[in-house]
Amino acid sequence: MSAGALQLWFESALLPGGWARRVRVTGGDGVIRSVERDVDPGEGDERHAIGLPGLPNLHSHAFQRAIAGLTERRGPAEDSFWTWRELMYRFVERIDPDQLQAVTALAFAEMLEAGFTRVGEFHYLHQDKSGVPFADPGELAGRIAAAAAESGIALTLLPAFYAHSGFGARGPGERQLRFATDLERFGRIVESSRKAVRALAAGNVGVAPHSLRAVTPEELPAVVSLASGGPVHIHVAEQVREVEECVAWCGRRPIERLFEAVTVDDRWCLVHATHATPRELERIAGAGAVVGLCPMTEASLGDGVFAAAEFQALGGRFGVGSDSNVLLDAGAELRLLEYSQRLTRRARNVLAADSGRSTGRSLFEAALAGGAQALGGAAAAARDATGLTSSAPLDLLSLDAGHPALIERREDEILDSWIFAAGRPVIDCVWRAGDKVVSGGRHRQREAIVARYRRAMKALLA
Repeated sequence: MSAGALQLWFESALLPGGWARRVRVTGGDGVIRSVERDVDPGEGDERHAIGLPGLPNLHSHAFQRAIAGLTERRGPAEDSFWTWRELMYRFVERIDPDQLQAVTALAFAEMLEAGFTRVGEFHYLHQDKSGVPFADPGELAGRIAAAAAESGIALTLLPAFYAHSGFGARGPGERQLRFATDLERFGRIVESSRKAVRALAAGNVGVAPHSLRAVTPEELPAVVSLASGGPVHIHVAEQVREVEECVAWCGRRPIERLFEAVTVDDRWCLVHATHATPRELERIAGAGAVVGLCPMTEASLGDGVFAAAEFQALGGRFGVGSDSNVLLDAGAELRLLEYSQRLTRRARNVLAADSGRSTGRSLFEAALAGGAQALGGAAAAARDATGLTSSAPLDLLSLDAGHPALIERREDEILDSWIFAAGRPVIDCVWRAGDKVVSGGRHRQREAIVARYRRAMKALLA
């Protein structure tokens, strides 16, 4: 074994063709070099029970981790996404670059502990307090990249273009000034973001027109062109009010208007798409775009339930994200995705790919492939893989076979039991680009990251 190489041996592991026994994964330079099955463990092998590829988290606003649990008090009127947003804005007014980095580092470390190995950070906080521009347009993008380096997570940075407070090119509100930018300055933010991620292993940059209410159809093509072939993400049709306001403005629904304004293809990730019509689902699936679902945040905000079963029947592609990061748990996102379908359809095992198929494996493989496509970069090389395979990023995790939920579980029962009966505590080790960043369920820098986060929160919430 060459210097710097890694050899991991698993009693069982998920490969592209399905489960295999007695598997050795050999890697180097951050990628898998070979995968052998039906082999005995060697002297240089690090031995584990169960091996799985790490999942992509295709949609995150990391700084919102700091307000998790602080918005669960009913207001004087009916609460909704829009009242939650006002509370989030009040927090945004206070956070400084050091605090942003501290909060982001904790969110990224917790993502790794939860089974996510790459994150799509939808980054729309660009200016200093009161909307004053930084000398470096990518100052805060650099803080996110620094947090990714500290935690070890793979980063797809998605700087967001946010110019308006509503449909019809309304000017940004006072509380949106830290987000707001114009096309010229946004171009410099994107370029600075590319510089910020250059030192990261497998770092990648796309663009994110925030939403059709924040970006005009005339601005949209210019924003998309700045992706330079990279991923393009957009919030769309998340809220009923958003759909109603779009119809009132132009006579068409947001997804319909999006397809009129630009060519949507397999580079695109339509985040939420909660209130898509059957015809819109057909257009998204036909374009090969990914729908980015964030079940815990969508439930937290009362968004509604995406028609996942109908989209799946059309061959639609989806992945999962953690969005507001109210709770970081990859298995729980998949579980809630399935359970939301069960509640609305009054049926079980709705998203199992076929008769007799495991629901857990169907969810896992769909999220793996869809997330890899949506986040691009090194992960795109393995976008069609559904397991550990040669040339894929050496991003994987091991599960604790001694956890009560996994006792005597085999093959797809492992995924079903992790997702539906255990959750985050069953994750043992996580490797990112071959580097073990989580061991025994704890991030290797957890104490230092939490200490910085604690100082930041004491200052922010004082």
